[in-house]
Amino acid sequence: MQVEEILAELKAKGRPEAVEGMARFGINPENTYGVSIPTLREMSRRVGADHQLADRLWNSGVHEARILAAMVDRPAWVDEDQMERWVLDFDSWDVCDQCCNNLFRKVPWAHKKAVEWAGRQEEFVKRAGFVLMACLAVHDKGADDETFARFFDIIRNECEDSRNFVKKAVNWALRQIGKRNRNLNERAVETARKLLDVDSKAARWIAQDALRELTGDKVRAKLGAISRP
Repeated sequence: MQVEEILAELKAKGRPEAVEGMARFGINPENTYGVSIPTLREMSRRVGADHQLADRLWNSGVHEARILAAMVDRPAWVDEDQMERWVLDFDSWDVCDQCCNNLFRKVPWAHKKAVEWAGRQEEFVKRAGFVLMACLAVHDKGADDETFARFFDIIRNECEDSRNFVKKAVNWALRQIGKRNRNLNERAVETARKLLDVDSKAARWIAQDALRELTGDKVRAKLGAISRP
């Protein structure tokens, strides 16, 4: 399929009423058609993997086209320059999260970018760093505990950022790492308790929300964890 065909299909499948609903959930309505994620996934299966097409879709600037681009791109063909170009275009949390989960977590330097981006100041670049940590914690089954434990210092360093899309991503990363296994759960809980002592509303919210889940019965049962005070 050509870019023009795909963009025309996206526009035809768009729902203006959905765009209004998306805006209420903090999604940028600019250049947005209101196409659902299941519809985009169905389109990605028809389009197939295509690196060059993905870049052209991304450059269209259309919200859903960018999410689709991340679905059809080939991770093995994605270099760091492309990641840096795309991350600077993030202007909505859903594009950020979909791109990180569908594409960026699969590239060889995903861990490197998670560290680099988490220290940046741009709101959605920083969010992308922590979203990558969360996605890698779930999907990178081969990484050892120390690979994820190094993220705890970064979480502590960045926990005072009160921007909504950042603090929620920091919290997400902490929770996902802490659900990976018992060892990381204990270390995540320890990190969260340290955040409670930080003089920051954002840090305390991150900590309290994470502790609620990481010390809860559901996670304990999943990890076979012993009771904690």
